[in-house]
Amino acid sequence: MNEPSDVRNTGTGRADARLPVRILLAYALPAAPLAALGLPLYSLVPTYYTETLGVPIATAGWVILLIRLFDAVSDPLVGYAADRMDPAFGRRRLLFLTSLPISALAATMLYWPAETAGAGWLGVWGCVVSLGFTMAMVPYSAWGAELVGDYHGRTRLSAFRETFTLLGTLIAIVLPFAIGFEQKGLSGLAVLGILVGAGLLVLGSLTVFIVPEPENRTRTRLSLPEALRFLISNKPFLRLVLAYFLNGLANGIPATLFLYFVSARLDLPDMRGPLLFLYFLCAIVGVPIASACAGRFGKHRAWAVAMLAACAVFLLAPLLPPGSVYGFGTICVVTGVLLGFDLALPPSIQADVIDADTAVSGEQRGGFYFAAWGLATKLSLAIGAGLVFPVLSAAGFDPGKGAGNTSEALFALAVLYAWVPVGLKLCAIALMWTFPLDERMQRQLREAIVPGS
Repeated sequence: MNEPSDVRNTGTGRADARLPVRILLAYALPAAPLAALGLPLYSLVPTYYTETLGVPIATAGWVILLIRLFDAVSDPLVGYAADRMDPAFGRRRLLFLTSLPISALAATMLYWPAETAGAGWLGVWGCVVSLGFTMAMVPYSAWGAELVGDYHGRTRLSAFRETFTLLGTLIAIVLPFAIGFEQKGLSGLAVLGILVGAGLLVLGSLTVFIVPEPENRTRTRLSLPEALRFLISNKPFLRLVLAYFLNGLANGIPATLFLYFVSARLDLPDMRGPLLFLYFLCAIVGVPIASACAGRFGKHRAWAVAMLAACAVFLLAPLLPPGSVYGFGTICVVTGVLLGFDLALPPSIQADVIDADTAVSGEQRGGFYFAAWGLATKLSLAIGAGLVFPVLSAAGFDPGKGAGNTSEALFALAVLYAWVPVGLKLCAIALMWTFPLDERMQRQLREAIVPGS
């Protein structure tokens, strides 16, 4: 495939900061079905399998945690393989293309379960969904990081991608509730699985055949032990991935408990879908705001301030009385806008951190790094589910529709939903406030990787 002249030098430095919009759109499109593939596994699937199919809430939490243990093995292997393969078709293109049918099948099976499905079905197809998601996201993320080498250009690309991520998230929220979330058989969740599968196949294929493959800047090959040694010695990465893990856990716990909090604690079961939709709709507004703030103040500082603002607002959630639709709606609006910072800025910083490794190790290992990044994301979400569900069960919380929960159980739900995440975010802020890799340092790293860039 001949690459257009305006993107022929992708990954070479500042000249690639303004990729054509058609390339950015072609790259960003599959982010929508990928988001609709990943989100339900943590926010909708546990609720559906516990409320509709009758899987015990503590069991569902342990199954999700076991899926993440599977990821702990599969994700690094996928990342390592993604960097080692070098086919003529393109190492990012080929693995991404291979993932599409696997992810499409798994989405259909997990989100359209048999009426007798239980914990085993959730575990098996949850693992396949997770594997397919990893096989797609690792090369997809590395592809984007390598397409653009400029500090601010990477934020622009990330903003395009995360806007479509949020659109896919909104679809994942609207469809199940609009069609019927709680019914067995062809439920709204099942229809979502079918559409996700079709979207992955169609939009993913468009990306493969339109977006150019970045030039591989690898100068030397590392063994797996050497690759791990360089990763562990990359201090900016370790600092970033720990902050991202803590913030991801802080976001994952409310995502897991959102439906329960709105229906049981606020006594607004009919508002679960609209409020969740409002939250992610406002995040779309937050993405360009995040991009503008990063351009003015730097990526890490803009992200840290946004996390601090989210803490201040989220502290109020457990204090709301039942029926506070407007009060909680306001919290959803503000924290939704701030979610745009969480989505747009960390992946852009991650691309800069990979430059720090490439300049020292001589191997361009975006796949390996994004696999570690993805594993941190999955672990944060899974640990959230694996911890909060047993704690809620021990507190006597019953997720069943119309269950008469005690005030103690509802208080435990509120504390887990809001105050525990605030503490986690404060730890992430402490790590990122003085993050050392800024625009000046990133330019020096690109010069070391691509002299004359």
